Amino acid sequence: MIRYALICEHSHEFEAWFAGSDDYDGQAGRGLVECPWCASRQVKKQIMAPAVAGTKKGADPGPAEMQSVMMEAMGKLRRHVEENFESVGDRFADEARAIHEGDAPDRGIYGRASPEQVRELAEDGIRVGPLPAAAVPAAKEKLN
Repeated sequence: MIRYALICEHSHEFEAWFAGSDDYDGQAGRGLVECPWCASRQVKKQIMAPAVAGTKKGADPGPAEMQSVMMEAMGKLRRHVEENFESVGDRFADEARAIHEGDAPDRGIYGRASPEQVRELAEDGIRVGPLPAAAVPAAKEKLN
């Protein structure tokens, strides 16, 4: 597995894991790598320092344990948002814009938006991010 620091055409920085450099190249070439913030497929690798092995106390967690920890964290994040933010459903883009422009009360919201709506919000400087899906482990063959 290899982790790449990526950046999209709108300067959104994020990381993604791939089976190897050929896997990244293949997925990027087919337009399968996209920015989680604005859905842009104009993504490129950033310069990053390699991980240097050193002395470690204890063994690294295995992939199954790492996945379990990530799924638990994503589940906690989703529950926090659902318990503390207002669900606005399909009105998300309009409501986010109204909050940004001061036409609606400032509050945390979540809902649904199309990739195009997310792209437009990002272009207008309105920060949004994807909410993790419900914490259901993916099948091994679907993991990237």
